[in-house]
Amino acid sequence: MRAVLVTEPTDFEQIEVAEVPDPQPGPGEVVVDVMAAETNYPDILVIAGKYQIRPPLPFSPGKAAAGRVASLGAGVTGISVGDRVAVQVEYGAFAEKLRAPAANCFPMPDGVTFETAAALGLVYQTAHFALVERARLRAGESVLVLGGSGGIGTASIQLAKALGAARVMASVRAADDAVVARAAGADAVIESGEAALRGRLGAEVAAANGGRGVDIVIDPVGGETNAAALRALAWCGRLVVIGFASGEIPTIRANYVLVKNISVLGLHWSDYRERTPALVAQVQRDLFDLLLQGRIDPVVTRVVPLARFKEALRALRDGTAQGKIVLTMA
Repeated sequence: MRAVLVTEPTDFEQIEVAEVPDPQPGPGEVVVDVMAAETNYPDILVIAGKYQIRPPLPFSPGKAAAGRVASLGAGVTGISVGDRVAVQVEYGAFAEKLRAPAANCFPMPDGVTFETAAALGLVYQTAHFALVERARLRAGESVLVLGGSGGIGTASIQLAKALGAARVMASVRAADDAVVARAAGADAVIESGEAALRGRLGAEVAAANGGRGVDIVIDPVGGETNAAALRALAWCGRLVVIGFASGEIPTIRANYVLVKNISVLGLHWSDYRERTPALVAQVQRDLFDLLLQGRIDPVVTRVVPLARFKEALRALRDGTAQGKIVLTMA
């Protein structure tokens, strides 16, 4: 089979698609013929050996896919060869075949495309857990999504609206990003441009939110934007740290946490996948239900073949990716 192959930690520009042996399922595992795979910023970190989990070498990157079950390992029940499934893994999705625990494979509803199911993977699971499990979103609250035109951003905007947020705002870098965030459902968009937001984000949030701060911030960006968002929180607000797409890990000012009774929360979603697989499976069913109801719809802006995986990762690295870029194996 063909697969993106990492033989040593390196820049993704240095790796290629290679022919590798087909995987074989072990006990409790399945092998899936991958039709589509979701690309994400953490893939870049995994390839470079800079992610918190380092796969054993050699490996293929990729954390979410969709395809058809090709074979079953011993003891697998509830899944049959030929079933269409969405798959969540730590690595391995950038390949024509993927070995995965059966517990991490979720039946796809009829009519859902493989590209859509792949794009409904890691980012929507992450956004859902950030809003519900970590931030404890309540109906009628307000949400600010940083990096609102990216994969996590568009997923968070859509889910916040679907789960009852009264007002959802997005921070983006440029005017074309603002178009994407508004199309995803943002009620207001704040453009950061090249200037730091620290001195004005709070004022712009208040202007867009009836004169008050925001209840919840979803932050996949980090850097200076994180510090500005901390100031924009309302009393007893919650900020959920998801990642650092800016490349800069922020330092949290504890005095702001204290004087406004703010909570700063972290989310490493894969811990939930490993520790609470039944909850993750339920969330995936809920996501498919919201999709079929028309309340969420992944923003897939590009579908590219596996051989052009670097194109997708460059866009993620350079901050130009909008919505989701999906790889196809056809």
